[in-house]
Amino acid sequence: MSEGNNKQFSWLRRGWIWMEHSQPASLLTTLPVLGLGFAALALWGFGYLASEVVEHETQAFDTKVLYAIRQMHTHNLDMLMTGITFLGESSFLIVISIGIGTYLLWKRQIAESIALAIAAIGAAGLNYLLKIVFARQRPELWQRIIDVNFYSFPSGHATLSLVIYGLVGYLLITYLRKSWRVYIISLTLLLILAIGFSRLYLGVHWPTDVIAGYASGSVWLIVCIVTLRKYHALTQETILRKTE
Repeated sequence: MSEGNNKQFSWLRRGWIWMEHSQPASLLTTLPVLGLGFAALALWGFGYLASEVVEHETQAFDTKVLYAIRQMHTHNLDMLMTGITFLGESSFLIVISIGIGTYLLWKRQIAESIALAIAAIGAAGLNYLLKIVFARQRPELWQRIIDVNFYSFPSGHATLSLVIYGLVGYLLITYLRKSWRVYIISLTLLLILAIGFSRLYLGVHWPTDVIAGYASGSVWLIVCIVTLRKYHALTQETILRKTE
């Protein structure tokens, strides 16, 4: 193996070790400043992408990507992608959120339960408003195998799956064993990306819809996580003051 490859795998190993042994504060929202910095970057990215979509500058790119994905279609993949996209349906995510929220209440994790509810409701509301504002029509490049309605930009599946699964993943890496951390992060990212790709495969969204959904979802997810962390910090500070 070449020296360049050794260096590359060395960086990968270091990243793996860091994720396994760092504290939850070192992941995703390492510090509030870094988290909010990433949110600002995602917000800028969404704004830039939205302006390009409004001016129809992305149409050629969007169409080319969808036609390339169309070449991958098989009967088995159709069934697989239909199943994956169901995991990002708002009705399914509502059930997931209610179930996990109820469990958190039972475990007396009140703040986490409220955070999950706010994250889900806020993401759904934000996505609905953005769809109305941009009113982008969905692609109709081929006969679709699933029915869809309402506007296309940004993707609700991308936004909601990133926010809800992202927050659940954050809670899991916060409260479960460190040895599970890398697997939780990897599976969460894989699930979110698979849901976004399924929307492209099924031809119900333009690629820029999905990218924009991830961008807007990232902003809201980070705001929710940073707020939750700030609440816990203030609560801990209050407890320490009372014990003095």
